Amino acid sequence: MNFKDILNLLKTWKFWKELIIMTLGMMVTAAAVYYFLLPSQLVVGSMTGLAMVISALFAKAGIIVKVSVIVTAINAVLLILAWLLIGKEFGAKTVYTAMILGPCIDFWEKVLPYQSLLADGSTSVMGDIWFDLLLFVLLLSIAQAILFNINASTGGLDILAKLVNKFFHMDIGTCITIAGALIGLSALSVNPVRLVLIGLIGTWINGIVVDYFTAAINKRKRVCIISAEHEAIRKFIIEDLQRGCSLYEVTGGFSGQKQMEIQALLTQDEFAKVMEFTRRLDAHAFITAGNVSEVYGMWHSKHK
Repeated sequence: MNFKDILNLLKTWKFWKELIIMTLGMMVTAAAVYYFLLPSQLVVGSMTGLAMVISALFAKAGIIVKVSVIVTAINAVLLILAWLLIGKEFGAKTVYTAMILGPCIDFWEKVLPYQSLLADGSTSVMGDIWFDLLLFVLLLSIAQAILFNINASTGGLDILAKLVNKFFHMDIGTCITIAGALIGLSALSVNPVRLVLIGLIGTWINGIVVDYFTAAINKRKRVCIISAEHEAIRKFIIEDLQRGCSLYEVTGGFSGQKQMEIQALLTQDEFAKVMEFTRRLDAHAFITAGNVSEVYGMWHSKHK
């Protein structure tokens, strides 16, 4: 990419929209880490958890190293792998998100230190370590799903999960669980077994919730319509919705009549519009629909 291409990219709304999404996603991630992970000293399978282990080992040796510094250092190494093995777009976006995680944690520390939210002698913002775990997993999973949707990530563990996902074609949530469990076990060197087990449970829940949010964000409707007004419906999908569709000749098993079936992949909003248009045009149209969680190819590009 030359200087002219970069200037053209900076002029697009897509670039600024994704930059805002990535920044907000990392602010949410940093808040989850700072307010719910650090106070409770839980090591949920993540690079932040690994950084907490390394920081604790340094502390035992009398060396104080902030978790945010270690997170930034680990991410710097993983980003090279992301750039080389996953792709330049993913790598470039993850460079940004990974590099701002440490500063975002420092931002929350300056704006509202978690120590001010703790009761006397407590190490839990919510007053219960399980509530801390659930809130951390919920916030982190939302941020991960949103960033994966725009071909980015929160860095760290997500990079490893994306590598496993790319080369072994496993669900992203499963990849997060496997990689996170290995990191979580490293906490045995600094944490009691009870906290390690809680962290492993959190890692497992994180993988499940990420898959849930990812499927919800990417959910599309596959709609099949058999109607005598198939030509009008086809034009509506192509011209009004600017979506592609496929036409198949089908034969009724009972009547033996040949008819045309239209099949299309639509967003929830587009599906509602097609249903309204079809019902108004042909009350006897036969329609089936099902959910699709992943779509590849040129579906996301609309062309008039």
